Amino acid sequence: MYEQIETTREIEVTTIPNGESMILPAGTKATITQSLGGSYTLMTDMGWMVRVSGQEVEGIGKEPPVHVEIEADVTKEELESMVWDQLATCYDPEIPVSIVELGLVYLCELKERDDEGYDVDIKMTLTAPGCGMGPVLAEDVRKKVESLGPIKKAEVDIVFDPAWDRSMMSDAAKLQLGMY
Repeated sequence: MYEQIETTREIEVTTIPNGESMILPAGTKATITQSLGGSYTLMTDMGWMVRVSGQEVEGIGKEPPVHVEIEADVTKEELESMVWDQLATCYDPEIPVSIVELGLVYLCELKERDDEGYDVDIKMTLTAPGCGMGPVLAEDVRKKVESLGPIKKAEVDIVFDPAWDRSMMSDAAKLQLGMY
């Protein structure tokens, strides 16, 4: 499952768990420990755990995410399903389960705009309130949802009421994490 890589160029990464940006130099050796939703979690030879996403994945020899084209006549219900599909591609870099399966998404509401298209309000939480990756996950959610053509703006709020607990996880997530 793990894959050894070496960066082919400088790449911008996010440190885990504090969520700060840093540059990995070309030639950095690392192990891919998780590869889900278009992002990669690496453990570098210097002991840093980092997340690589977007166009930066080219620097570890991977293909960047592809933009999905949507037909113009998509219904609101179809678009809502597509939004949930995008949310299901968002992962905590330390947990191999999507934020949807973890039960972190509390609200996902599409609102029609006067000038065509939709805005989306998303309320989500984190498994731990002090997690430095919260803003990184929220930005990942925003970008993925806004990549859907009819979505003009996605507002992602991180909330802590109600507090998340393991009972919010799907049975599949519990099984995958050995908690069932």
